[in-house]
Amino acid sequence: MRLFYDPNISPKYHKYRLSEEESKHVVRVLRMKTGDEIGILNGKGSLYTCEIVVDNPKRCDLKVNGVKTENKPISEIHIAVGPTKQMERIEWFIEKATEIGITEVTLIECENSERIKIKTDRLEKKAVSAMKQSHRTFLPKINPLTNVNHFIKNNPNGLIAHCFDENRAHINDVFTSVNCPILIGPEGDFTLEEIKLAKEYGYKTITLGENRLRTETAALYTCMQAKLLIQ
Repeated sequence: MRLFYDPNISPKYHKYRLSEEESKHVVRVLRMKTGDEIGILNGKGSLYTCEIVVDNPKRCDLKVNGVKTENKPISEIHIAVGPTKQMERIEWFIEKATEIGITEVTLIECENSERIKIKTDRLEKKAVSAMKQSHRTFLPKINPLTNVNHFIKNNPNGLIAHCFDENRAHINDVFTSVNCPILIGPEGDFTLEEIKLAKEYGYKTITLGENRLRTETAALYTCMQAKLLIQ
């Protein structure tokens, strides 16, 4: 069954009309016809099983035959990461982290950031595509670019990875599955002042091993480690 995304579908609908964009994709691109079955994900835990009743490329009408809803996971994986200069690298991270099971991503502006402006529209599309591909029912939340100091103050008691020499814990020993954001810095790393502020707000410093990882690799590594710990 092919899966599509529409955040507006809800249990109150017995019939539903796809947007013109999705109608065109279903009917004209995929050449689906009346009687074919599709699934609609709302990104909030529900999968709607639908049948095409009008195969019009501008207004594809559906009959909703059933819905399967999952409870929202209690555990969280929230990674705050400095966006890379090349957007395709952070897009790759969003795609793979969505498949793994990340719940929230915040893009952070740091002293050493290479990119200080970013639009989240394309990142959200990457997340939607990965959600459909991996058959997830929850779409991760992607927050806009936020100053790292503001983020730390508003989200205390997390973890921060950096490359300076000091005693750092392993994520396995300090990660908790609720209210524990993980900070991953830009290519130039966090500054000592940013690390100091994080510690003042309850953050624990962590190591990601001996190898120095690129930003998107470090972010995906921590996502995978957190997922293994909450399974």
